Amino acid sequence: MSGAPPADFRFRRLQKPEEFRALSDVQRTTWGLTDEPAIPPTVQRAVQDHGGLVLGAFADVHLAGFALGFLGWDGSTLYHYSHLTAVRPEYQNHHLGLRLKIYQREEVQRQGLSQVRWVFDPLQSRNAMVTVRKLGAQVTGYKVHYFGQVASELDRGSETDRLTVRWDIATPEVERRLAARLPSAAEDAERLRASEAIVETEPGESGLRLPTAVTEPTRDRAHLEIPFDLSLIRDHEPKALLTWRHAARDAFRAAYDVGFQVDDFAVVSADHERRSFYFLSKRPPTPPPAPPAG
Repeated sequence: MSGAPPADFRFRRLQKPEEFRALSDVQRTTWGLTDEPAIPPTVQRAVQDHGGLVLGAFADVHLAGFALGFLGWDGSTLYHYSHLTAVRPEYQNHHLGLRLKIYQREEVQRQGLSQVRWVFDPLQSRNAMVTVRKLGAQVTGYKVHYFGQVASELDRGSETDRLTVRWDIATPEVERRLAARLPSAAEDAERLRASEAIVETEPGESGLRLPTAVTEPTRDRAHLEIPFDLSLIRDHEPKALLTWRHAARDAFRAAYDVGFQVDDFAVVSADHERRSFYFLSKRPPTPPPAPPAG
């Protein structure tokens, strides 16, 4: 199947048995699943018909990508949990992942919900760019080796650490992000210069950047570097996958321990090199509870 862009993609809920089977194929292709099973079509149908959403992006009649999620409940809040979003490799340069999330937002709003949650790999720059930068989702925590060992090419040679995120889909900040009112390249470069590095890196023998040290932030603003393209690390510096994983893990946990939070993500270009950074800032202290009346 050609990866040439169609006139446009069509977005709708999956309906037919063959469409659910196609979703399983997209999942296997995107993640390079080997021994790990894809979500069976019977489960997809059950999710679709009982409060969940199984959404597709179609190029002509072909399923180019999907987003699958279901209702979540944490004891106080009902939300949509977005379990999987995937785009076939040949369509990954068409901003289709972002468009699927925007369509998912519309469908969640039709259900009367105001929040979407999910997890993603903190080392995947493209996912961080969509999730944090373009959608305005808030990073809420860090999970160590969340899924255990997974037989997929994307997790080969590493561990399944994940960031948890909450997307409050109707806030003014999210509206601003979706309207692409974002900091300029100059503003990103200035924020990088004015903040403190908590993962220090240097180019390795292959020319790819590798972490050399992790430090605890001591100022009010910090930045945390990840690989610009994790697949290049996997192909050319495979032994460094765990080095990167553990450096990012230690840096996030150190930052959270002293009250920092992620508030943006950017790719900054300098000296013909593109580098990826989370921007973090110190959370304001929680005010003490008000004394009881009387």
